[in-house]
Amino acid sequence: MSEIATESATCPVHTLDVPKLEALPAGATPQLTCYQLGPQAAPIIPGRRDRAWMDATNDHYAYRCLPLAMANTSGWEITCPLDFEVTWNGNQDINAITARAPGVDPNALRALITSHFAHGILTFHTGWLFRTSPGWGLWVRGAPNDAKDGIHALDGMVETDWLPFPFTMNWRFIRPCTVRFRKGDPFCFITLCPHALLDEVAPKHARIEDDPKLKADYVEWGESRAEFNKLLREGDPATVAKKWQRNYFQGKATEGGAPFHVNKRRLKPVE
Repeated sequence: MSEIATESATCPVHTLDVPKLEALPAGATPQLTCYQLGPQAAPIIPGRRDRAWMDATNDHYAYRCLPLAMANTSGWEITCPLDFEVTWNGNQDINAITARAPGVDPNALRALITSHFAHGILTFHTGWLFRTSPGWGLWVRGAPNDAKDGIHALDGMVETDWLPFPFTMNWRFIRPCTVRFRKGDPFCFITLCPHALLDEVAPKHARIEDDPKLKADYVEWGESRAEFNKLLREGDPATVAKKWQRNYFQGKATEGGAPFHVNKRRLKPVE
């Protein structure tokens, strides 16, 4: 198994005195520009809904949880351009991670992955430099609701509204083992985030009794849920045929529909 060559990987650290940026005007669409840095840039695709473990649930019931499916598709995947495997021997030095990709040009493998930070951390180079609208950054992570045994994708919040160099995607081994990445597997997932506004949010503590209408809706929902589950347990034919309540999936509030609701994400590809 060949050792991963150490390359110059950059994990951005905010050391500049950057002035506070104003958020976009209400209703304005934030921009995401993807600058390709070379011919070996990893493919970018809209986030895919399907997960193998969700497919394996009875009647695919995991997909009935709309927040799960929406999270899976609320961003873009950066995917592996080749098959390879990596092994961590448990040591903390930079040479503790080794990689193997039979039949692949070693230079192509080095352009994608490296052991730069040591401590069992595998670093990916995306091959892209991203630029977002003022006040917007990228939440960088592994694909939502997906996992690989023995290794964990690390999250990062990157200020791509000013950053003039690319970020790296990093995974941390959680035990000594060998992990396989297949061509097409997502190794990075990016979602736009209005980072300039987060510090302005002032969470408010309240009691449910402070909003009588909300409390009434909550009580009505609880009673409806309890009755539905009771009929389901008792084998009521109509309820069994329905299988599950669809109020959230269909955007139905207790009175009429939700003011805004999406049950299928349709992100555009990078063009």
